[in-house]
Amino acid sequence: MPDKPILLPNSLFSRLESVLRALASVLIVFLLALVATLPARALEAIPVPLEAEAIDLTDVVDRYPDFGPGLQVSTAPGADGIVRRIEVNSRNDENTSWAVFALSNPSDEQIDRLIVSPFFRMAESQFIWPDLGASRIASITPSQGIAPERQASREADVFLITLDPGAVVTYVAELRTPELSQIRLWQPDIYKETINAYTLYRGIVLGISGLLALFLTILFVVKGTVMFPATATLAWSVLAYLCIDFGFFTRVLRLVPGEDQLYRASAEVALTASLIVFLYAYLNLNRWHIRYSHLALSTLIMVLGLLGVAVWDPSVAAGISRISLGVIGLFGFIVIAVLALQGYERAIMLVPTWVLLLCWMVGAGMAVNGSLTNDIVQPALAGGLVLIVLLIGFTVMQHAFAGGAIAQGLISDVERRALALTGAGDIIWDWDVDRDRISTGHEVEDLLGVKRGLLEGPARDWLDVLHPQDRDRFRATLDAVVDQRRGRVSQSFRLRSDDGHFRWFHLRARPIIGSDGEVIRCVGTLLDITDQKVAEERLLHDAVHDNLTGLPNRELYMDRVDGAISRARAEGAGRPSIIIIDLDRFRQVNDSIGLSAGDSILLTVARRIGRQLKPQDSVARLGGDAFAILLLSEQAADRIATFADNVRKALRSPVSFGDREVFLTVSVGVAIYEQGQAKPEDLVSDAEIAMNHAKRLGGDRVEIFRPTLRTASVGVSELETDLKKALETDGITVSYQPIIRLEDRSIAGFEILARWNHPTRGAISPSEFIPVAEQSGLINDLGLFVLERGARQLAEWQRRFRMPAPLFVSVNISSRQLLRQDLINDVKAVLSRAQLMPGTLKLELTESVVMSNPEYSAKVLERLRELGAGLALDDFGTGYSSLSYLQRFRFDTIKVDQSFVRPNGRSARPVILRSIVALGHDLGMQVIAEGAESESDALELFQLGCEYAQGFLFGQPMLPEEATQLLQAEAALENA
Repeated sequence: MPDKPILLPNSLFSRLESVLRALASVLIVFLLALVATLPARALEAIPVPLEAEAIDLTDVVDRYPDFGPGLQVSTAPGADGIVRRIEVNSRNDENTSWAVFALSNPSDEQIDRLIVSPFFRMAESQFIWPDLGASRIASITPSQGIAPERQASREADVFLITLDPGAVVTYVAELRTPELSQIRLWQPDIYKETINAYTLYRGIVLGISGLLALFLTILFVVKGTVMFPATATLAWSVLAYLCIDFGFFTRVLRLVPGEDQLYRASAEVALTASLIVFLYAYLNLNRWHIRYSHLALSTLIMVLGLLGVAVWDPSVAAGISRISLGVIGLFGFIVIAVLALQGYERAIMLVPTWVLLLCWMVGAGMAVNGSLTNDIVQPALAGGLVLIVLLIGFTVMQHAFAGGAIAQGLISDVERRALALTGAGDIIWDWDVDRDRISTGHEVEDLLGVKRGLLEGPARDWLDVLHPQDRDRFRATLDAVVDQRRGRVSQSFRLRSDDGHFRWFHLRARPIIGSDGEVIRCVGTLLDITDQKVAEERLLHDAVHDNLTGLPNRELYMDRVDGAISRARAEGAGRPSIIIIDLDRFRQVNDSIGLSAGDSILLTVARRIGRQLKPQDSVARLGGDAFAILLLSEQAADRIATFADNVRKALRSPVSFGDREVFLTVSVGVAIYEQGQAKPEDLVSDAEIAMNHAKRLGGDRVEIFRPTLRTASVGVSELETDLKKALETDGITVSYQPIIRLEDRSIAGFEILARWNHPTRGAISPSEFIPVAEQSGLINDLGLFVLERGARQLAEWQRRFRMPAPLFVSVNISSRQLLRQDLINDVKAVLSRAQLMPGTLKLELTESVVMSNPEYSAKVLERLRELGAGLALDDFGTGYSSLSYLQRFRFDTIKVDQSFVRPNGRSARPVILRSIVALGHDLGMQVIAEGAESESDALELFQLGCEYAQGFLFGQPMLPEEATQLLQAEAALENA
């Protein structure tokens, strides 16, 4: 039969329900207990008394290292006893370390406190992977009340908090590092006083350390022995360590907190390395055994290798350096003790200092390990380190000023003279007159390379080795001393060496008179002056010869011309002719292929001219690219003209330089001596006038001087004189051509241009007076004048008109200005007087100007950029420089030459223009296009991405008053 269901009574169901409810209650209690063990638990609030100056919260803070991107925490019970929960999320999604603490204000007053967590503390920083400092707290979130406000500080994370009366606030701090070396609660005024006190103390310690390092460096310069640079190195290493530890280095370099770990580790490595160098140098370990040198050198290399480790991981390098410092201190003490027991004076004097150094290392080790955590430990260790270096300095100075009998002056006059003679390094020369025997030792014979004893004998034997021109004078001098029985010998002569060459010697001697009034000896010194004589001969040669080509210079050439004229006047025959040769457009050759190639070309020209000459002729280099020939081999006028033309044709042959050929032409001027011309300067001047006339006619030609040419040359001289007068009397004016921002057609700046309105000739084109200024050297005064006017006007505009972007002014700089040493000082003075916005005074330079001396130009441009001047590359695309220099020179603006802007019928023009604009933008430069004369030009430039343009479309060069009115109109339009 089928099974029947079993029916339970209702009471059983009631009991089962009660059991299940009990189990649920137990489970809830267990879960609550489990939740209580999680990080979100209630805190105990720390009361903040009104009178408490500082409260250390380091040990009462709950820390959650690498907990996660968020934290839920239970707050401390408030005044009502209620525990709340807050949730704080990190600023990033990575695992974040947290710190939680609670503060209460038991008073009935509102209080302000500073939460301070220092970036670096030596205490508890550890030996292995030490903590080298970093910003500790990213932010602090309160459970209620005003949010903490971060205060500016380069030494610690400082937050200002406010506690209301009776309030209990829980703070959740988001940490940047898992470590939190210290966190304290300060009264603001007390913390400020403490910081000021430490700052004063640090300043005193740094001052003493700096003076000590400087004094030891000066001592090294004075004495020069190896122990003094080693001591100075130790002092500078200590100074560098203190600058980093005190935060001075961080302020100078404006480092972000935490970025000084590499420098801190490097300073500790340098301190260890300098201690090795000092110990080795001071104890002079290389005198004891070579193994000491090997050991010291290998240890030093390993320690210095930690600098590379510091780049990879500063903590590892600092840890190894700290351990190495302790090992070196202990090992050094053992070495000092062993040497002191052997009676080595230096080691004995270093024992007290090294004992103090070991005590300092023990104290530093206790601080690093956490045994000493007092706030005064770190400053005390810094001061102690300076005192140890000071004691080392006193120990070293004792050696510097110590000495034996010589230093104390306990020597006789004869000994002093003997020491002075030995120190002078002269050779003793002694002639025994009675025996007629000269003694010099073996030094002279060794210098001459002759056999020993050759110069030890009668005075007549010296005549065989003396130069023939010096024999009679030498014999006469000795005879005169013996005959007159007084006087001094001071004579230079030459002695023949074994290889046939002569060496110069200088003899200084005096006779010694015997009791009978006769000369018995002649004693003195003999000094080898060969190098001095060679240098004098070289100086004499260089004084009258060109350093590059070796040809006679202008002075020697003029002397030869004078001699030729004198002979022609005296003999009435052999009249001289002067031929001046100047290379055409040689400056452009230098600008395009460089100065070294230009020097090679000048050498080639000198050789080619020399091949055209006969023995009686001579050639000289007058300077730059000008050469001069003194022609004596030809007398007929037609033959002289033919010779000059042959020289011109010989120089027209191309000069090969590398894989390129350079074609040269020359302008030749000829002046023939006529009876009545007394001065060589007049004859050379006539030839130069003829040469300049040939150059004005286009060059590559020969011109014979004729009196009518002198009138034409006067015009250039007068123009130069008038230009100089115009600069002195403000006869030069400046004009401003607008540079327009293509985006909104507003004025971005101006290019300043020099103008000269001559009182009699009227307006003179810059193309006419600028070359005159460059040739005469007035370009420097003219450039400075334009620079000062532009800077002063720009400063006035910047004060009067507030534009969205600051106005700028561009000033052209010539090659003579760039290569001039005073350009940096001139720009610095102008900027300091004008007080312009950085980068608004732009200096425009062409590619040819920069490439005239790339290495020097790079240094000058970098200095100008540091001063706050802007740099613009003018006429870009027209030179021959490499594009790699464009990155090196770091221009901020490129000015596209007008030849690429104006329509010229070439299909490639837009492509080239687009490429130049793109290149400038890729290099981070702004682009200004010159020569915009129509709306189509402006539209095309804007479409290509060009920012600025200038040209007659936007305005011609105008006076400062007109430019000011233009700016006023634009400012009024913007305000409307």
